Amino acid sequence: MTLATEAPAAKRNLRPAAIASRYGTFLAFLALVVFNMVVTPNFLSLQTLNVNLTQVATIVVVATGMTLVIATGGIDLSVGSLMAVAGALAPMLFMGQLGIPPGPLALVLSFVLPVLLVMAFGWFNGMLVTRFRIQPIIATLVLFIAGRGIAQVATNGNLQVFKNDAFQFVGLGRVFGIPAQVIVMVVIVLAADWLVRRTALGRQILAVGGNEKAARLAGVPVVRVKTLVYVLSAALAGVAGLIVVARNSASDANLVGLGMELDAIAAVAGGGTLLSGGQADLYGTVLRAFLIPLLRSTLLASGVPAAPALIVKAGLIIVAVYIQQRAARG
Repeated sequence: MTLATEAPAAKRNLRPAAIASRYGTFLAFLALVVFNMVVTPNFLSLQTLNVNLTQVATIVVVATGMTLVIATGGIDLSVGSLMAVAGALAPMLFMGQLGIPPGPLALVLSFVLPVLLVMAFGWFNGMLVTRFRIQPIIATLVLFIAGRGIAQVATNGNLQVFKNDAFQFVGLGRVFGIPAQVIVMVVIVLAADWLVRRTALGRQILAVGGNEKAARLAGVPVVRVKTLVYVLSAALAGVAGLIVVARNSASDANLVGLGMELDAIAAVAGGGTLLSGGQADLYGTVLRAFLIPLLRSTLLASGVPAAPALIVKAGLIIVAVYIQQRAARG
């Protein structure tokens, strides 16, 4: 690249829209941290840190899968409902309601089978998108509606309350003082980052999102790649569902995962991943995921009711998308 072409590129990177797109989430997060340090008692305490980490863990897990889907130019509205499906099935297994006697086998299956089931639903999403060429927002809307209905039918709409220390460890346990769900979150993010940065599949995901036609001509198995990201998104939604019910010591098909698809999309959109695809900023997604509950708690602590707080969150999504578009136009 010549100096003549480097100069305009450097100038574009110094534009306010480009700076806001790259550093806006970090600056907003830093501003909220500083604000809470001043006005919130014990904000920097270990207890507050643990609470914040447990609040954000499931958002990060789901948003990681959403990042992979959006990197291909898709979107997944079904993640919240799939959380409810996994969260409904797991207690039914380890409590012996599905013909398997309570014990070690039922416990293992309560972690494995719910995730496998929602992965099958993710494959269904992928098939609708790739084979039937249905727009992703419509294809995943099917399970957004039907998935929660399946969970409600399976449980007869009843709250499942349980006590099983081994299962609940994933939501309430600690390893050397670190919440187990936070360890799961970190492992998932690192694995996803490795996949995107270091593997052929990661390069194919970005290629499909960047230019699907060119990727197909270059020999990328577009159908397989797009289907796989929906399967991965569903699997991570299933893991998040297990964490939620384990943490709550109860499963409510009406509430588990409710609104999670919005938080996940907000984390991805504000974290630097382009909604048009071709890019996956996982650490930006993580930072934005931390920003969501922190913003919510800050607004509530400042006396802002829950309903206006939702309006503020929606407004931030609009701002993030607008900044992305401005930065993309250069």
